[in-house]
Amino acid sequence: MQLKMWTYDLAREQAPTLDHMRRFCDLSLESGYNALGLYLEHRFVYPSAPWVGGTGALTPEMVQTLISEYPELQIIPLVNLLGHFEGFLYTEEGRRYAEEPFKGMQACPSKPEFQRLVRLLTDDVLSVFKSEIVVIGGDETMQLGNCPQCKARVEELEGLNPGADGKALLYGEHFAPLADMVLDAGRKPGVWGDMFSTHPSALPLIPLDTVIFDWQYFDEPRASAKQFIEAGHPVVLCPTILTYSAPWAHLPQSELNVKEHIAAAKEIGALGVCVATWEGALFANYETMLPAIRACGEMMKQSWPLPELGSEQKGAQGVPPRYEKVKDAPEFMRAYLRESETYEEWARLMGIELQECGSLFAFSGMRSSIKARYLLYSNPFLLWLRNCEQLCGPAADKALEVLDRAIAVAPDAATRGVSEFVRIAIEFVRFADEAHQAYAAGHPGEAANALAPARAGFDDLAKIAKGANLRIGGSLADIERCRTAKEHVERVIRRIKEYGDGSLGYRPSFETLTHPKFVPYDQANWWLINDWANE
Repeated sequence: MQLKMWTYDLAREQAPTLDHMRRFCDLSLESGYNALGLYLEHRFVYPSAPWVGGTGALTPEMVQTLISEYPELQIIPLVNLLGHFEGFLYTEEGRRYAEEPFKGMQACPSKPEFQRLVRLLTDDVLSVFKSEIVVIGGDETMQLGNCPQCKARVEELEGLNPGADGKALLYGEHFAPLADMVLDAGRKPGVWGDMFSTHPSALPLIPLDTVIFDWQYFDEPRASAKQFIEAGHPVVLCPTILTYSAPWAHLPQSELNVKEHIAAAKEIGALGVCVATWEGALFANYETMLPAIRACGEMMKQSWPLPELGSEQKGAQGVPPRYEKVKDAPEFMRAYLRESETYEEWARLMGIELQECGSLFAFSGMRSSIKARYLLYSNPFLLWLRNCEQLCGPAADKALEVLDRAIAVAPDAATRGVSEFVRIAIEFVRFADEAHQAYAAGHPGEAANALAPARAGFDDLAKIAKGANLRIGGSLADIERCRTAKEHVERVIRRIKEYGDGSLGYRPSFETLTHPKFVPYDQANWWLINDWANE
């Protein structure tokens, strides 16, 4: 195993300073990594597309400084040049590249102007970064062939190649020239491996020297990786620290995933292991993940047994039973304990014990409903609408006990902020439910008063988000999300006072009144029942 790397996800709204980046580089070397991956998407100031680099984006000058200061550490760029292009597509300059108007995250590979753009971006990355490997993306391109131009191209390719998968040909037609560009520059291209499961005939179209980054966050990786190796490609196995699906992180399952990938890499002779860390936004906070990242680097020095491959079936959440059954994370716990006893206790509470507090906190393969419904969609009442029963019941009572203990032992502002986010989200649902009960009983004044305390929670969270941004380059969008959510709560309070007494001739349901699309006198909620209206 030659490559030992972890990937920092800048694309999920991270805004690091040069000193923050130095901290990540120092951690990498201290932990035994020889490479740091920077997952860029739109969070890089590309010389050829300066319109995409938002406030706090990584600059070429920062990268060049890091390369000069850390010559023993490969700094590997991971860009995405088809799927996961959303940061480009939702700018005014980039909207013209979309596969579908105001939908999804994929650009259109059939547009000549997009082909020109991705070649320029590839040149930019090759000129700034000096790493042996340059990852050009390729994952989650589920919109292949959706626009009229791409659909016609798929049909044309299938007509020229009877029985072929036209989408696979379109995929290869796009990525093979970009891989050749990297090879021509004397470097190795990298491509994510997931789309080759959907379109296996695309793999022979990719140059053999292309490194396949095979990510399996719930499956043991030997089967997929062996297919790539047998086809002649070097492979990097990519486990993850599971933060996107957790209120904070699912530590036992993450440790199992990492150990399985390290063991598989050594058994099959993979080029290396890349530990992915995704979504430091929505109050995940990279500061709190540093001991776990350190532990992954140290685990690469050790040997682990591989599970026997059998007929293990996926569970209800799309994950195998062994991931649901694992209950401890000894290597992670040792890493947090090395920081302090209180840090270890906090990590055990948030990363292990909280999982036992009901379905919203349990391990799954889905993005955390608490994070998404409370904050991501600009309508915190969605969490009340969809999860009121769970968050007002005994399971959430148990979770609040765990969270209170975690807040009490939290060793610093970063850990305390993560725990307070989850506690404030639960409390919001309880405020909303109390308001609903008063509203349903015909007491709009009491309903408005019940909601009033919820506003302070968003002020507290905004302060937490500001602190994370200053300390580690955390999400600026989280600060604005808190402001937006508070404004909506205040809007709902005004609506309750204005319309809760039946002044419209009817009383809108509480879920109608709390929705951003509420319109007075639209008693039938046409905006909801006519799906075409959302197109």
